[in-house]
Amino acid sequence: MFYEKGETMNHFETRWKSDDGLEIFAEGWTPDNSGPRAVICLVHGIGEHIHRYLHVAEAFTREGFSLFGADLRGHGRSEGPKGHFPSIEVVLRDIDLLLAEALKRFPGVPLFLYGHSLGGILVLNYGLKVNPRVRGVISTSPPLHTSLEEQKVKVLAAKAFGSLIPSFTIPNGIDVSALSHDPEVAKLYTRDPLVHNRLSFGFGKIMLGVSKWTLDHSSEFPLPLLLLHGKSDTISYSSSSVEFAAALKNNCKVVIWENGYHELHNETFREEVFKVMTDWIGNHL
Repeated sequence: MFYEKGETMNHFETRWKSDDGLEIFAEGWTPDNSGPRAVICLVHGIGEHIHRYLHVAEAFTREGFSLFGADLRGHGRSEGPKGHFPSIEVVLRDIDLLLAEALKRFPGVPLFLYGHSLGGILVLNYGLKVNPRVRGVISTSPPLHTSLEEQKVKVLAAKAFGSLIPSFTIPNGIDVSALSHDPEVAKLYTRDPLVHNRLSFGFGKIMLGVSKWTLDHSSEFPLPLLLLHGKSDTISYSSSSVEFAAALKNNCKVVIWENGYHELHNETFREEVFKVMTDWIGNHL
């Protein structure tokens, strides 16, 4: 199901160098018999990789859209220390390069930016700081508020050791049973050789600051935004997505699934989630 090759789309792979010389792996999927109506550029979550979204690509290509994404540095088949970011500026520049590659490969085709979990907060932060030339942004399950904030010792450790030993990694603590109600998702996640569970102290310190800054500046978000979250998500809290959306009034659509866990695109009701996304994209072309 999730990792099997689709029959209604074409697949491609590519690589490029980051500004600091890391090789970044990327892949994409396009509709089988026509040029795409839009290209959705994807930023994935912590510890995972772009190929986990193959079934999402199938849903998008059925509607005439392409899905294109890169493995984040330190993830999947891209180079870099596992689970470590040297700075938020470097990661935002990586997203610059993803969009630039999409523009080269699909000239004249409308772009959208889509991020899940870690990627969800990165695309919000990127939209605020860069205001890129995209038709809109989709953010699913962004960790603007998480249970980590209630664990004061871990927060203090991230702030202290993030400066002293920033590249030192620890387990990221993700509860795989909280990803989806579909038990197959957790099985595939734990067996996937490209998934890792590492998180550096430097990464933790950076993302604590990014979460706060992003939420504090939510009213300034300049682009059409679709925010999706599960109310039963224990990895990141849906209340913070509601808070972010409330500051934007008419510029944001927020959808909360009462029984949704963290990976809505892998939930038992995933087809409903895909329809919300593809309808929203179509309405912004």
